[in-house]
Amino acid sequence: MNRILIAEDEPRIVSFLEKGLRSNGFTTVVAPDGVTALDLARSDEVDLVILDIGLPLMDGFSVLKALRAQGYTVPVIVLTARDAVDDTVTGLSLGADDYVRKPFAFEELLARVRLRLRSATTSTAEETVLRVGALSLDLRTRRADVEGRTVELSAREFSLAEVFMRHPDQVLSREQLLSRVWGYDFDPGSNVVDVYVRYLRAKVGKQRIETVRGMGYRLTVA
Repeated sequence: MNRILIAEDEPRIVSFLEKGLRSNGFTTVVAPDGVTALDLARSDEVDLVILDIGLPLMDGFSVLKALRAQGYTVPVIVLTARDAVDDTVTGLSLGADDYVRKPFAFEELLARVRLRLRSATTSTAEETVLRVGALSLDLRTRRADVEGRTVELSAREFSLAEVFMRHPDQVLSREQLLSRVWGYDFDPGSNVVDVYVRYLRAKVGKQRIETVRGMGYRLTVA
C-alpha cells in the first residue's frame, strides 16, 4: 500500500485529499509546513509527495530544491494556486514530476498520482489504458475510443468518463461525481453533472450511461 505525503496547510484541502486518497487504497501523512514536509519526504516511508507551494516556514519551491539537491528521488506533484507559466517552469526545473493547479478535480490528481507511482517502478502502455466493453481511455495520451472510433472529449468529459470507467456497473451519486470531477469547491446544488452526463452520452452512446432514479448514474458493462 503506497503512502502519500500531503504537504498542505489548508485544512479543508487536506481533509478533501485524505478522504479521496484513502478511499482509493492509499495511506496518508500530513505536513502543515515546509520544514516538516522536507523531513518526512526524506524518510523511506513516503512513496510520493503532493506539495503545496505556499507553505509556511519553508515554501514548496525551497522544499523541492533541498530534496533534489540531497539526492532524494521520491516523486513530487506540485499543488499550487499560482497559474503563471514561470511558476510551472520553476517547479519542473527544480525537479517536480508533475503539477496540478488549484482549484482541481480529485480524479485528475488521482490519475497523476497513479501515473507517477507507476513511473517510479515499472510502467507499460497497457497499465495506462482503461477498458470497459467497447470503451477505452488512454490516460497518457488523453485519447478516448468507442468501438474502435476515436472521439474528442473535453477535459471535464474525459475526467467524468474516467470516474465511470474506474467504477463500472456501480451507481455513482451526483455528489460523488461532483467531488471527484469538479473538486472541493463544487456547489452541491449545481446541475452540472446532469449537463455533462448528457454531453458524454452523446459521444459514447446514450445506452452506456444509465440513470438510476433517485440515486445517480451507472456505466453499464455490456
